[in-house]
Amino acid sequence: EKDLDEVLQTHSVFVNVSKGQVAKKEDLITAFGTDDQTEICKQILTKGEVQVSDKERHTQLEQMFRDIATIVADKCVNPETKRPYTVILIERAMKDIHYSVKTNKSTKQQALEVIKQLKEKMKIERAHMRLRFILPVNEGKKLKEKLKPLIKVIESEDYGQQLEIVCLIDPGCFREIDELIKKETKGKGSLEVLNLKDVEEGDEKFE
Repeated sequence: EKDLDEVLQTHSVFVNVSKGQVAKKEDLITAFGTDDQTEICKQILTKGEVQVSDKERHTQLEQMFRDIATIVADKCVNPETKRPYTVILIERAMKDIHYSVKTNKSTKQQALEVIKQLKEKMKIERAHMRLRFILPVNEGKKLKEKLKPLIKVIESEDYGQQLEIVCLIDPGCFREIDELIKKETKGKGSLEVLNLKDVEEGDEKFE
């Protein structure tokens, strides 16, 4: 927006806007090198920082806290029951570990941090993805050995004209598995996502 009147309520520069105290001419020259208030407004808009009230900051932190808890609840389960945790339960657990929201980091990054910290206090891990690999038989047996460390559970194997494997993996390993299959089979192998999250019905509760 280039029209200052569309952005500003006034061209006056204040020392304290809530008290209506306007800056003195000599103070403006000392701080900005000019007493041209329109020019000073441009400098403030270009180089200044937005002043956020304590109430606004508190609201922002609360929203980010809730968003992080929502991401964690969406991605994780109790590994013993495979049931997801509710957002409220994750929020409570985050408060128990005194998690402090960082406004300079994305909620997704912080959700991954929270999962690591919660693992020390409760039974929680990212829900597994269910995949199907279809691999050429010749490369398949050798490739299976390379894939094993990245697989949590092999649910089924079928050796026919091709090797078909259905398995569960940690979502964090998906890209590495995909690249390995493409590289080792020179594009002949295929990878299919059967379930993004292997979860049971119903929410997990703390006893």
